[in-house]
Amino acid sequence: MNTTTVTNFRKNIYGMLEKTVRFNEILHIVTKDGNAVVISEDDYNSLMETLYLTSIPEMREKLIDGLQTPLDETVSEDLVEW
Repeated sequence: MNTTTVTNFRKNIYGMLEKTVRFNEILHIVTKDGNAVVISEDDYNSLMETLYLTSIPEMREKLIDGLQTPLDETVSEDLVEW
């Protein structure tokens, strides 16, 4: 995560936003009244999807179960029909 002041952000807004968008680099902006975080739209959408999925009790349990399943007990991606 990159940290900058709001003054520096104003001076370099295009370049800093470009890095955030292109490289998914989180930007932490410090001000005297509080701080802000800038993330790419892709990261934001992923975060919102994760929050949504984990808000569904059954889905949350399936995700936890999947994370705890050893890889040798799973089906190879090559064998899955998409």
